[in-house]
Amino acid sequence: MSATKRPVLWAATALVVVAAAVGLYLFQPWRLFTTERVDEAAPVAVGRQGAPAGPLATGSFISHEHDTSGSVEVLQPGDGKATLRLTDLRTSDGPALHVWLSDQPVEGDGGNLDDGKHVDLGDLKGNEGNQNYAIPAGTDLNTFSTVTIWCERFSVSFGAAELRQRT
Repeated sequence: MSATKRPVLWAATALVVVAAAVGLYLFQPWRLFTTERVDEAAPVAVGRQGAPAGPLATGSFISHEHDTSGSVEVLQPGDGKATLRLTDLRTSDGPALHVWLSDQPVEGDGGNLDDGKHVDLGDLKGNEGNQNYAIPAGTDLNTFSTVTIWCERFSVSFGAAELRQRT
């Protein structure tokens, strides 16, 4: 190999290594094969005269970018604070996954769920299991009627559920 081709080869090798490192950081492909299971106890919701209270709203996940299943419900324990509960959740693991309440309807591939307003309830605790998320006081569930598992890194919905108010 000639001396003039070595610097080009080293530069090309360095470029490939840097591109691979950046790609691995952004896409985190190993997360397609990892599972984080979380099983939190349901908050105790108490109605009048100490009887268990039913959920304020319920829904079921549909898949968007990744297969997603499970159910959601909004509970309001005796302390008056609303809690979003994910039950039997199953979805792919991924980078920067959050649980959002959105004011957009569940449509198509879920790409619309960041078009309007949303309330970020925090990082997804695990991609499988049963989890609780505090809903900030003053959140209007008539306005924020969709729950989505949102990947902030790629701006996609893994799955979403429409909340149906209980009467």
